[in-house]
Amino acid sequence: MAGLKHIERSIASYISKHYRNVAEIGVGRNPETALALRDRGVRVFCTDIRPVPAIPGVDVVHDDIFAPDVALYRDLDLIYSLRPHEEMMPALLALAREVDCDLLVYHLGFEGFRDGGELLDCGVVLHRYYRCQNPSKRVF
Repeated sequence: MAGLKHIERSIASYISKHYRNVAEIGVGRNPETALALRDRGVRVFCTDIRPVPAIPGVDVVHDDIFAPDVALYRDLDLIYSLRPHEEMMPALLALAREVDCDLLVYHLGFEGFRDGGELLDCGVVLHRYYRCQNPSKRVF
């Protein structure tokens, strides 16, 4: 991909202003947001259930959101996912609650899950489905 796309650039800008230690779930073959976060000094790693190409400067971990290695996510400020399949949403929400970190999701079009969460307009619409309950864990 030649340069960042508007969606990935907008999401990375928002995340980098609010979080310092994040994970992208289901990176697939679109590492643009993770790369932009890396370039902005955010500590980021990516997961996917399938093998994905290496992402320079970003750790990629094989993990299954339906049976996650919870220890990977314990110290995060944020879990995010771009265009996750609808069936992934309950597992994403459960993981964010278990490790008590924010969960941001970018959906295609007008998709959403349950009540749609808190809507955040950062140039694109993000859905915050869970907010960390421990104020001392928040970065900003």
